[in-house]
Amino acid sequence: MADTTGTSGRTLDSDHPRKSSWKYIGPGIVVAATGVGAGDLVATLVAGSNFGYTLLWAAVLGCLVKISLAEAAGRWHLATGRTLFDGWASLGRWTTYFFVIYVVIWGFVYGAAAMSSSALPLQALFPDVFPADWSIKPWAILCGLVGLAFVWFNKYDVFEKVMTVLVGVMFVVTVYLAVRVTPNLGDAFAGLLPVLPDEKDSVLNTLGLIGGVGGTITLAAYGYWINAKGWTNTSWMKVMRLDNRVAYITTGVFVVAMLFVGAELLHASHTAIASGDKGLLDLTKILESEYGTATAKLFLIGFFATSFTSLIGVWHGVSLMFADFVERYRGARSTGEEVARGDRERGWPFRIYLLWLTFPPIILLFQGQPFRLVILYGVLGAAFMPFLALTLIWLLNSGRTPTAWRNGWLSNGMLVVAGLLFVVLCVKQVWDQPWSEFF
Repeated sequence: MADTTGTSGRTLDSDHPRKSSWKYIGPGIVVAATGVGAGDLVATLVAGSNFGYTLLWAAVLGCLVKISLAEAAGRWHLATGRTLFDGWASLGRWTTYFFVIYVVIWGFVYGAAAMSSSALPLQALFPDVFPADWSIKPWAILCGLVGLAFVWFNKYDVFEKVMTVLVGVMFVVTVYLAVRVTPNLGDAFAGLLPVLPDEKDSVLNTLGLIGGVGGTITLAAYGYWINAKGWTNTSWMKVMRLDNRVAYITTGVFVVAMLFVGAELLHASHTAIASGDKGLLDLTKILESEYGTATAKLFLIGFFATSFTSLIGVWHGVSLMFADFVERYRGARSTGEEVARGDRERGWPFRIYLLWLTFPPIILLFQGQPFRLVILYGVLGAAFMPFLALTLIWLLNSGRTPTAWRNGWLSNGMLVVAGLLFVVLCVKQVWDQPWSEFF
């Protein structure tokens, strides 16, 4: 079968197997950049500051768990030619209800969080651009509008190139910091042994680190990005698997580098930083006092790259998923080839969700996040990962998937581990919510 070209000019694939070449790498870089946000880096820093290198093994295991989830999502898209949402819909209406409620509430709150996270390093880099009493709001709105314009006017090819450049910035900064703090390699290698710290709640802290780094709805978006790249059938399976490994090796580098920084710079000096994105601003001050202004400024640039890649990654990937949901609901074909043609990136469902991610959250920047909405956001966010893991097990062990591409024992084992892990974390998240104040 000869290659064909879609209406967007993208090359659609034939059935001839491709060799797993580095020249094809792309969607993996996108999913790695989007999945690792500022909050993930802070969580790893805090783990390093609290426990030194003890939980290095948990961070590495977390990357392996995410490899299995992203590989399963990508394999579904390539093996069946159908999108993941089409697979979910085949499991019953409940999946559609969950997805709709999730993307509406999650997108509303996440939009404000992503804009604020991107604004923090810009405010620190350019403190005199806006009056101090304006806080970070102008920068946050600017980041949201730039992300909106960028995704609105560019298709996947340009989006991937920009994400790759920003990942390069993240990579250089995190590796530089890891080298600069002079890690103790002997202790680091010892941290690869699965040992739990002698601390209260150490099991839950460990599970949180395994499950929290680089794991969001962007894992589900990976299948859509490989389709948008032009990969739509099993001829790309080897390429996708190499691409996916690159994604989580890259994620692993970020995680290990920041854990080194936490272990050497914070743990040794018993220095605490704030939780959440503002913890990175605390780290900036420490870096400036220890290594000078240039290092602190470089870190802020890496901080911005980390936050902004998550912003534009969600703006593109989740909007693409929402567009697929709407088009399927309207009776259109929900296939990888439809995504590969690029029409959905120009359609109104895609752009309506882009607008939803951008403008309603700006209201939250000024009014604060409504208490009940934040609780629902936390619960839905915690529920998505077990939903993804368990539905992938269902889809990839059933007749919906061609026999040759169904789960083997290793895939099933990793997905079961992921599912159980995320169920435990989901239950903990739900349990920790202040429900008495909700009603």
